[in-house]
Amino acid sequence: MLDCNRGISDLFGSHAERAAGRETFKMSMRSETKGGARTARSLPRSADANRLLFVRFLADLLDQRFTIPGTSIRFGLDPILGLIPGIGDALANIAGSAILVIAVQLNVPKIVLIRMGLNLAANALIGAIPLFGDIFSIWFRSNANNAELLERYAGSEARRAGLEDWLFVAGIISAVALIGFGIIVAIVWLIGWLGVAWGRAF
Repeated sequence: MLDCNRGISDLFGSHAERAAGRETFKMSMRSETKGGARTARSLPRSADANRLLFVRFLADLLDQRFTIPGTSIRFGLDPILGLIPGIGDALANIAGSAILVIAVQLNVPKIVLIRMGLNLAANALIGAIPLFGDIFSIWFRSNANNAELLERYAGSEARRAGLEDWLFVAGIISAVALIGFGIIVAIVWLIGWLGVAWGRAF
């Protein structure tokens, strides 16, 4: 009789253990599935990865592609283009604006967009000063800084970029473009004024 009771107890105990084991397994699988979904969502999509690769390439091209022989100082096309009065700085800043556009596409927070826009504006304003501006561009590396900010904060918000974000970036780019245009006008005016002054003197 005791053996029979023990057998029944073992049978039901074994069944309960197996049921508990199956429940634990299901909970583990659900947890792994959710974790896998979170991981999949956190991984960059191929299009986003391509954008980041382009940003790295552009930042390197503009700020770090070349090295001054005998030193560790690196520079890119930005200060080289800056040697062309007016138009060179405008071209360099238009190229740098592409990083800002991609930042919106990758849902970078607005406060970071402000930082990136200020970097771009500082490079446009100070970089337009002959010679000193080129030295500043080599030291400041606005495009490399913006690329680093972009990689750090890309995808930190789940929402997609909306009209408000695009208007915000368009405003920043327009402000930078106006600064560049104003600098070009000022340079042309200065050259004309110097020409007139030179003609009157001689």
